Amino acid sequence: MYGKTIRLRRLFPDPKRRLFSVPLDHAVSMGPIDGLEELSPLANDLQSNGADLLIVTKGAVREIAPILRPSTLLGVHISASTSLGSTSNRKVLVGTAEEAVALGADLLSVQVNFGVPEEPEMLIDLGEAADQCRALGLPLLCMAYVKKANGGSPDELRHAARAAADLGADIVKTSYPGSREEFARLCRTTPVPVLIGGGVRLDDETAFLAIVAESVASGGAGICIGRNLFQRPPVGPLARRIASLLHGTT
Repeated sequence: MYGKTIRLRRLFPDPKRRLFSVPLDHAVSMGPIDGLEELSPLANDLQSNGADLLIVTKGAVREIAPILRPSTLLGVHISASTSLGSTSNRKVLVGTAEEAVALGADLLSVQVNFGVPEEPEMLIDLGEAADQCRALGLPLLCMAYVKKANGGSPDELRHAARAAADLGADIVKTSYPGSREEFARLCRTTPVPVLIGGGVRLDDETAFLAIVAESVASGGAGICIGRNLFQRPPVGPLARRIASLLHGTT
């Protein structure tokens, strides 16, 4: 019990400071996409410019470990599928909380795609991961996506976020529901910290930063955004602007 409390306090040390987390797990599902050709230089840039938490697959920890700074938190993502297969929306567990702890993780990450035929199997996996994390005192992040047109309606996103929390997630990542009001409602009805995900890369950087600012103003606990950050080289200047918004230094 105390282990999870201590680790969650490291993730959220101050109510005025939001979590700046960056998922870097895309290469399993999508291949070495633009921005993820080499992981170590990107991780260095992110750490130098304000990122709090880097989330990687268990195999990628070998690239992160030599350059991970003492102040940077590590998440290990154990859900996987690839776009090479015919069931890319069906995420399966490829690791355990025990492995993540052995790798030095501060957090375990799993993904559930709601609204697809394979949803029940992913809910079973979420429950299994929650049990493992509870036993080890490790916080669990659920990346809760709604795989429907336009990423799901606000009602569907609220449902997915609440379901993830009620099944054991300590933190929920979900899509931005389109407005400050709807996101505030989602945060109110989800009893754990909520992070927004970036989803498909937006061409307009100003619009992207506006969403980050709106999420902070609406009660969000931070961001868990990958492509909208690392596919905008150079990464450093944008990461600094995001850090200023999330850490209350603007």
